[in-house]
Amino acid sequence: MGDWVRVERGGDVIPKVVKVVEDGEHPRGHRTFQMPAHCPVCGGNVVRTEGEADHRCVNANCPAKLQGTILHFASRHVMNIDGLGEALVNQLTERGLVKNVADLYQLTKDDLLKLDRMGEKSAENVLGEIASSKKLPLERVIFGLGIRFVGERTAQFLAEHFGSLDAIMHATAGQLEEVNEVGPRIAESIVEFFGDEHNRRLVGDLRKAGLTFTGQKKEKGTKLAGKTFVLTGTLKRHTRDDAKKLIEDAGGRVSGSVSKKTDYVVAGDEAGSKLDKARELGVAVIDEDELEKLLK
Repeated sequence: MGDWVRVERGGDVIPKVVKVVEDGEHPRGHRTFQMPAHCPVCGGNVVRTEGEADHRCVNANCPAKLQGTILHFASRHVMNIDGLGEALVNQLTERGLVKNVADLYQLTKDDLLKLDRMGEKSAENVLGEIASSKKLPLERVIFGLGIRFVGERTAQFLAEHFGSLDAIMHATAGQLEEVNEVGPRIAESIVEFFGDEHNRRLVGDLRKAGLTFTGQKKEKGTKLAGKTFVLTGTLKRHTRDDAKKLIEDAGGRVSGSVSKKTDYVVAGDEAGSKLDKARELGVAVIDEDELEKLLK
């Protein structure tokens, strides 16, 4: 801290540090900068993922990112609280009515009527949407928490594998990696999220609010257990994602590339280089009909 640096516009857009300037007019600084271990805004844990530059606060309730957290939680594909737009969320957070997403479930009609441009009918609609969101399934709640790297599809896999939010919260990284498409990076992010006391408190508040914390645990089939598939080309009756889910539900694994460890390449119309690779390695090539026979 205290160094002088020369800065230029990289690509005429983004500022970047070119070098440290050190001469008689620009002496070097003497204070060493230390990245804080706790967020200066909320006191939450600050973490840095290996290989990345960013240091991040993992507290989902941090006021510095609260508006974005609420907008994600309320969005259509998450908790579907359509009336919570950006202008309303800004008012709720700036006036201190909502300090985390669980506070949404404590809002009253009187609270909303105090806000700008909010009439009785609009307030009733927002409260109705908030109440309806409590009935949404477990995977929506998982997605709504905003865990890094956990998108809609991963949230569904987690819900189907564990069957409850409590089981996910207490799972080890190794147990999480048993879930479809969950590798070390995603597993570490989930463990990191639930390791923060602010996030555990948030989960407790959402439980009290009556959100869905359990779902239907899905037992995997065993017909394709231990078999690795690669999909290539366009299938007639299934999308790529549908075919992948069918294989995974039957205990198989879908890979993005062909190798000697591949058991089957499922080839549709206009199959590309993966088909050539399969023939080169002597890997079995099947079509959609043959895949369906294996699944039966």
